[in-house]
Amino acid sequence: MGNSYAGKLKSARFEEALHNSIEASLRSNSVIPQPVFSQLYLEQQTLNLEDIKPKIEELNKELSLHYPERGNHKLLNEQVTNEVDQEEEDEDEDMSETNSPPIPYTEKPAPEGSCTVDGFCQAGRDLRLVSVSMEQIEVPAGFELVGAKSPNIPEHILVCAVDKRFLPDDNGKNALLGFSGNCVGCGEKGFRYFTEFSNHINLKLATQPKKQKHLKYYLVKNSQGALSKGPLIIWKECKTRQSAGLSFVKPSSSRSPTMSQENGGSNGYSSSFIHTADSPSSRTQTSSSVSLYGSLDMSRDRSLAKPPAVSSQLVTKNQATAPAAARANGSANGLSNGGRAGMSSSSQPPQSVAHSTSHSPGYSAADPAMSAGPPKKRHRGWYPGSPVPIPATAVPVPAVRPVARSSEPLLSAPAPQPMVSGVLQPQAIPAAETVIVPENLLNDSGVRPVILIGYGTLPYFYGNVGDIVVSPLLVNCYKNPQLNGKTLEKLGMASSQLLSVESMILLTLQYLVRLGSDQIPLREEFEQIVLKAMQGLPLQERSSLLPGAGLPSCYSVSQAQLPWLARLTASVSKDSVHVLVTHNSLGEGISETLRSLSEIPPQQRLPDYVVVICTSKMRGNEFCVLVLGQYQSRALAESMLTTNEFLKEISYELITGKVSILASHFKTTSLGDNLDKQLEWFQQRRGDKVVVPFRGGVHDCVQSQEAAAMMPMQDTGSGNEVFQIYAPQLNVARKLLSQVCSIADSGIQSLDLGRFCKVDFMILVPPSEVLFHQTAQRVRQSGVLVDLGLEEAAAIHQKAEKYVVRLDNDVHSKFEAFIRKVKQNPYTLFVLIHDNSHVDLTSLISGSVSHGELQGLADRVINCREALESMNLLVLQVSSFPFTLQTQQSRISVYNEVHWPLRESIEESGAEEQVYFGLNDYSRSLRWGVASPVLRCDEAFEKMVNTLLERYPRLHSMVIRSYLLIQQYTEAMMALTSMTSLRDHTTPETLGILDDLISMPGKDKSGRGHMLIIRVPSLQLAMLARERLEEVRDKLGLQYRFEIILGSPSSELCLAKHFITRIKAWRCSESEDWVPRTYEDLEGLPCIVILTGKDPLGETFPRSLKYCDLRLIDSSYLTRTALEQEIGLACSYTSRQTIQEPLGAMDLPVRQQEKANSSENDSEELHIDLERPQSNGSAVTGTSVGSITENGVSSSSAVDSSQKTSSLTFQNMASSSAEKGASPPGVKQGCDSQGSQPASSSVSVPQPSSCGASTSPSSSSHNSRRPSQSTHESRSPQAAQPRTVILSRAAYNLLGSESTGQLHSSSLLPHADVTWSSPLRPLFYRGLSTEEQSLYYRQWTSARQHHADCSNQVGQEAIGFHPRRLLLTGPPQVGKTGAYLQFLRIVFRMLIRLLEVDVYDEEEVDEDVTESSELTQSSNDQWPDIEVISNMPFDLRPHDPKSRHTSPVYTEKPTKSLQGYNKQIKREVSAKRETVSIMLTKYATHNTFHHCEQCHHYTEASPATQLSDSTLHAFTFSSSVLGGEVQLHFIIPRSKENYFVFSQQGRQLESMRLPLVSDKNADVLKSPIFTPTTGRHEHGLLNIFHATEGAGHLHVLVVKEYEMPLYRKYWPNHILLVLPGIFNNTGVGAARFMIKELSYHNLELERNRLEELGVRRQEVWPFILIMDDSSVLWNAHNVQEQTSQSADASPSFKNISLKTVLQHMEATPKITQYAMCGVRKWSRRLTAKRPGAPFSRCHIHDFILLNIDLTQNVQYDLNRYFCEEVDFNLRANSSGLLICRFNNFSLMKKHIPCGGHKDFVIKPKILVSDNLTSISPSQYVCAPDSEHMLLAVPAQFLLEKFLQHSSYKLFPKAIFNEKSPVLAIDCYLNVSSEVSICYMSSRPHSVNLNHEGLVFSGLLLYLCDSFVVADLLKKFKFLKGATLCVICQDRSSLRQTIVRLELEDEWQFRLRDEFQTANSSDDRPLYFLTGRHT
Repeated sequence: MGNSYAGKLKSARFEEALHNSIEASLRSNSVIPQPVFSQLYLEQQTLNLEDIKPKIEELNKELSLHYPERGNHKLLNEQVTNEVDQEEEDEDEDMSETNSPPIPYTEKPAPEGSCTVDGFCQAGRDLRLVSVSMEQIEVPAGFELVGAKSPNIPEHILVCAVDKRFLPDDNGKNALLGFSGNCVGCGEKGFRYFTEFSNHINLKLATQPKKQKHLKYYLVKNSQGALSKGPLIIWKECKTRQSAGLSFVKPSSSRSPTMSQENGGSNGYSSSFIHTADSPSSRTQTSSSVSLYGSLDMSRDRSLAKPPAVSSQLVTKNQATAPAAARANGSANGLSNGGRAGMSSSSQPPQSVAHSTSHSPGYSAADPAMSAGPPKKRHRGWYPGSPVPIPATAVPVPAVRPVARSSEPLLSAPAPQPMVSGVLQPQAIPAAETVIVPENLLNDSGVRPVILIGYGTLPYFYGNVGDIVVSPLLVNCYKNPQLNGKTLEKLGMASSQLLSVESMILLTLQYLVRLGSDQIPLREEFEQIVLKAMQGLPLQERSSLLPGAGLPSCYSVSQAQLPWLARLTASVSKDSVHVLVTHNSLGEGISETLRSLSEIPPQQRLPDYVVVICTSKMRGNEFCVLVLGQYQSRALAESMLTTNEFLKEISYELITGKVSILASHFKTTSLGDNLDKQLEWFQQRRGDKVVVPFRGGVHDCVQSQEAAAMMPMQDTGSGNEVFQIYAPQLNVARKLLSQVCSIADSGIQSLDLGRFCKVDFMILVPPSEVLFHQTAQRVRQSGVLVDLGLEEAAAIHQKAEKYVVRLDNDVHSKFEAFIRKVKQNPYTLFVLIHDNSHVDLTSLISGSVSHGELQGLADRVINCREALESMNLLVLQVSSFPFTLQTQQSRISVYNEVHWPLRESIEESGAEEQVYFGLNDYSRSLRWGVASPVLRCDEAFEKMVNTLLERYPRLHSMVIRSYLLIQQYTEAMMALTSMTSLRDHTTPETLGILDDLISMPGKDKSGRGHMLIIRVPSLQLAMLARERLEEVRDKLGLQYRFEIILGSPSSELCLAKHFITRIKAWRCSESEDWVPRTYEDLEGLPCIVILTGKDPLGETFPRSLKYCDLRLIDSSYLTRTALEQEIGLACSYTSRQTIQEPLGAMDLPVRQQEKANSSENDSEELHIDLERPQSNGSAVTGTSVGSITENGVSSSSAVDSSQKTSSLTFQNMASSSAEKGASPPGVKQGCDSQGSQPASSSVSVPQPSSCGASTSPSSSSHNSRRPSQSTHESRSPQAAQPRTVILSRAAYNLLGSESTGQLHSSSLLPHADVTWSSPLRPLFYRGLSTEEQSLYYRQWTSARQHHADCSNQVGQEAIGFHPRRLLLTGPPQVGKTGAYLQFLRIVFRMLIRLLEVDVYDEEEVDEDVTESSELTQSSNDQWPDIEVISNMPFDLRPHDPKSRHTSPVYTEKPTKSLQGYNKQIKREVSAKRETVSIMLTKYATHNTFHHCEQCHHYTEASPATQLSDSTLHAFTFSSSVLGGEVQLHFIIPRSKENYFVFSQQGRQLESMRLPLVSDKNADVLKSPIFTPTTGRHEHGLLNIFHATEGAGHLHVLVVKEYEMPLYRKYWPNHILLVLPGIFNNTGVGAARFMIKELSYHNLELERNRLEELGVRRQEVWPFILIMDDSSVLWNAHNVQEQTSQSADASPSFKNISLKTVLQHMEATPKITQYAMCGVRKWSRRLTAKRPGAPFSRCHIHDFILLNIDLTQNVQYDLNRYFCEEVDFNLRANSSGLLICRFNNFSLMKKHIPCGGHKDFVIKPKILVSDNLTSISPSQYVCAPDSEHMLLAVPAQFLLEKFLQHSSYKLFPKAIFNEKSPVLAIDCYLNVSSEVSICYMSSRPHSVNLNHEGLVFSGLLLYLCDSFVVADLLKKFKFLKGATLCVICQDRSSLRQTIVRLELEDEWQFRLRDEFQTANSSDDRPLYFLTGRHT
């Protein structure tokens, strides 16, 4: 409510003098004035609370009555607030600014949407003096206008209104500490912190804001009435002068890192709970608190009381011990244990202590009480200069103001300080503010009261303060007025709904009344009640409230009503809650309660809670709660300790012998006999005999030698572990892979999967020997090391442990070696897996040693700079309890979390035989109503514990519980073997467990039995338990019956030799020297495992584990993680039938349909098939139908809507490669668990075959069963049962809360290392999914100061989320290890997949027919002979595999029967084209996803270059075909300008440089390379650097205008040729046409240019290369090795570069006489074929070396979308030009599923409805002028598509009629594969097929030109009924053509035979006419 330091005066002398006065007044017993000091605090004016404090003016009056010189007094009761934001504490002004280094300061980010302009406030109002000097500024009374300076705008002064009391007087003195100010811009009032105010006025400071530094001038009105700069504000430094003979100890300026009030403690409070004056905490002195007088070890001096938990304040016995309230915040007292910060004491020890004579008795000059230096800077617990030591009994517990803020210490402890001159009159201390704690309070009453801080000022405590505890448990709940608007907004509440103090007091009372006798108050539970109370205000009342009006009277409680209502509320509590009302101070009520407590007669029952309410008119209502219930006070006090602290406390009690009284109590049995004597007697009676190890009862005895030699029967059913991956694990692995791919796809360049070819990993585990061996065993069995190629199979056994590293002292060297490996292998993807990552997430620099010696190791490893910055390192954190990783400061993006898919409940788990039985199932099992529940509370044990707790109030309850538990097991063993009378004295639970454990081996033929876990967190208690139970077992002769094992994280398993022999017999196959190393190795062994250690660390237990005894886990475990990880020990996979029966007994909830199948469906996107055999080098070993691209990745670049094909991302890759993991060939040894049918068993294991398709495993995953957590096969058909868990009452209440209606464990604080960010937050529902829980915790929790993520502050952009860090969460023992090992495997497969490429593997059509006549040139010739080629006939039929689906070209040669062949084709059309996967080689072309050191300069723009470094050049030429000028644009990067010629003036592009025919340079490719490309800016193989071996070449990408920005972005170093906008919708024909036109024009320009330089025109190189953007690899065939002399050497091929192929072709003799050269298409058949003719004269495709000069008069058809190459080849050949194919070279083309030819979505021009019905090809054309649906597709595209599908209508006579083809003049069009086309050229002197005797079945005339005349057509003969199709640009030219060609003479036309493409007239439809031959 108030300002923490308000009221503190600047003068240090006054502060010192004030201590004198306090001392004097305490000694004088004179009249005590009223308590007024505390009222110097300013109260915050909350809008909507009744004003619970008097107004400032009243305070001023009060003060002036008592102290006219208000300014000269220091507050006695140091107010210390609890403040969460440590940035918002004001500085300690006692320190000289000059001597303290600047504190690094990070300003809070401004609220969203607020103004951040310098000179303006966050509301956007101008504060600059120049702007507001003439404005009327309202200045409240008591305020002054001052000028502040901002470092960013030094020329301006900012105007502020500040309370005068916080400004200095004329002498620079008497300014109150703190700040109170208003903003003059927006008028916002009540800034209580200068930090907050400086943020609001946008000072933007780099150092901690100080008013002294930034408030510079008073502002005054000048003569014109304008505000102007006045005198400087004089801030005097408060340097204290030292008096003679005294040395002054100044607080050290070096702060050790401070801890917040909520630092630790399982409940979120700091941890210095005081048990006794000699608590161990006090004995720990660390380097952070240096003794001023030498470090005396006070622990040995029993005459000295040790201040509890305050290491650095050692005081004498009659001196006050540090307050019990130290618990409230250890950091106030510089705690060195328990994770609280220590203090830096002065480095300047005093030389002498002149004032020692004035000490109170017991003070000596070297008194250790002086050894504590002043506290660290911000902790105001000590008065800096008290001239006289504090009296012998006074220890102040600080006054905690109502609604205090939350991270300052709640305590202060005074320390004597040297005298200072200038003593003032002493003032007496008010009696009401002091409380003397009675001596022997704990001994007399048996209770250590816990004081829960509420509202108001707590008194100072004196005397026996070790017997009380002050707890801040609920203090945050009372801070509602401090909630900011944003928090309220998130909760959907208004500030008017906040409750008043009175309402909160009544609410607290009602809560306490409601609590049961075995419950303690829980912060989270009370917070939920407060929230519900606020939200419960009726809506109509809410809406009627005006903002700031406060609650209406009907909802408020007056001061007078409060006591009466409070008593009324408490009256129903059956005397468990009392209300005590006082009128002066809380101290009065506390004092009275403590006094009555020590005087109360033993038989009278104490109330559990006393609520003290102070209704002071001065200070409003205040209250606190005293917890007096024996159980409640002890549980609250113990719950305040962190786990480490209570383990230290227990250790201390054991070491110091405090437990001896308890031990002697347990020396006797429950019947009163001496236990040891009884046991000795049993041992003597038994003699040398022992109970038979197995196959016999406990009364059957044999000689011990015989027992040792007994061997169990061979157990044939057990077999060794078989490691399996199960469907859920596979699913999760895929999800992880999918997430990794999302990171790669995200476009932030944080992960480049394309560059990695290998995967390596390291697994970090907590420091547990068993877990280490368990994980290494999983790695071994999974085979992942072999699969990743990291180790040989033979070496796995030794090498597996190299990949698992414990987080212990050895981790540094191993991790450094790992990081070196990461740096040395940039092309390996390393995965650092941090398993159980919630364990020890303390910060390396937290300065706290409470978390054990190894604290901060995980932080040092996973958050080190190398791990964060390495681009080839992924960090995967794995946790069952990830809450500590899900705070506001989390380093893991919520999108990078992968959650285990879980069903809602067991009944929803489908048909699986094995179902996971987890935490929620244990809670739900309480509703089963079965006789022996799996979750139990041992009530009898709890009653015994309560009796003992009352008897021994000074011992920690865990010690008492442990001793009782040991006795219970001891007596149960005795009762079952030799002393049945003890049966009635052991609890039925204990007896039942041991009976089962001991009798089971006797019934089992092979001696197997059950395992029992007893969880004992303290190592000393665990060792005691083991020792005691072993002793009893051995004396009772049971040592061969069952083993007792100490399960300590730091040690290996230790078993008796005969038990190891027995396990080996069961396992059959183990070697001689085998010893069990994991708990799973103990499968079937009857044993008790005493599991110790702070936390369970994730070890897996065998199926034979039957009982988990968690009776020691009680109210010390009040965080969600601490409690749930204990229950996690019992979680496992169980058999469905074992839980079906209890389920049947309960009413099953209605099953929600949508949830029924959700568990396994999360990875639907991963169902692409990618089963494929491994490939080897570039050889091809298998095929895959429809396989995926080799680096098929896509980023989120915008693609034209018409092109949104199924572009593949890493996601799709992931999906596909994930499949491979599903079914390793054969049975692979498998993971985390098993015992049920593996996923792979329901998946077909694919064999390499021609199609390679296989079933997707995910389809079967619904029915596949889950992993069990043991790797052993279930030995017998007996089903796996859920384990039985026995809990303490406290834990049972939290876990079984469904039945009790209490708070459930899931609502507790999630982890001790985090804190709630707000006391009000939405309710946490148990049903939240793990994803929703993560979002909840990320919003409402923040990391504590010692947490590793604390430094990752929100708003610091530099840190934030780490892009390569993932989190895998899943319940305990669900199989996460298996999932992440499988993830490694499928990541590797995907990377290999990225290094593979799918190329088309299709046989050429009819190639066998073509070979015979071509063998006219020797197969050894390297180059074609021009004579031979000229004499070869041209093979008219295209053999390219694509032509399988197009019209065959008629030729005289025989072919396969067209009919049969084409029917076969019809079936294949729908099938995918056949592909095969091959490895990329060093000569491959690549897409944008390839990155390597050699070619990055080729593809990527250097950081210095910008897009503007490319220049745009227009290039204009005239085209006869287009009938005019054409303007193209080149985009030329500066680095490529040397390939072009520019004009001297104006830098105009003149031409592209061409080489000469005679040039010979091995490092240059002569031919310019053109690649037309569309829709493949990412996936096109446009990086030909490796294919050209880095040789110089000119490569031009030909792109459409609208795609230019994309290609420019992805290929900044490439030359782009941009086609004019009119070509945006054209096909590939237009691109080829423009390339050829441009090249010919350029050839002419170059000839002219070089002619001027004396070069002959014929010498200029006339060739260009046109190459597809999917050409990936080139091969040379029939390469004979030098050694192979035999003629029949098998055919071979090898991979070669594009450079080799092109330079070979360019070197062809007489090359300029060839019009076109090309290579053949690769297929696997080629590699097996005998060598054929080395050269052919036939069609060439995709890779064309084109002679521009010779083909000048043959053009590509610019309108064409399909078959443009065949059309061009036929026309070039008919012109008599030579086309030569080099058959010894082949081209591999990659299957790229996106982009390429322009394939339009055929849709109506005017959409009537959104749902598109498919449009049939018959609708592509229509009658002219008809009311037909018009389509929004280019006319030419429609025409070509129509012709492909309509041959039956157009040419019925030609179907499968090879002998009567359709005659096509000057064109080749695809009219379906059933119809043959006979091509004829109309040009004079053209080379045509001999058509003598040929009768045609149809005539096709397409856009025929003037060469086609009537006489030409009359030469051809047609069948009767032959059909005609004439196609023209428009209707008039169609009619003219009919007339000009005299078609009506021989052909019959009807009106209805005229058609047009279904375009609107704007889209210029094509027209055609059909007719029949007459």
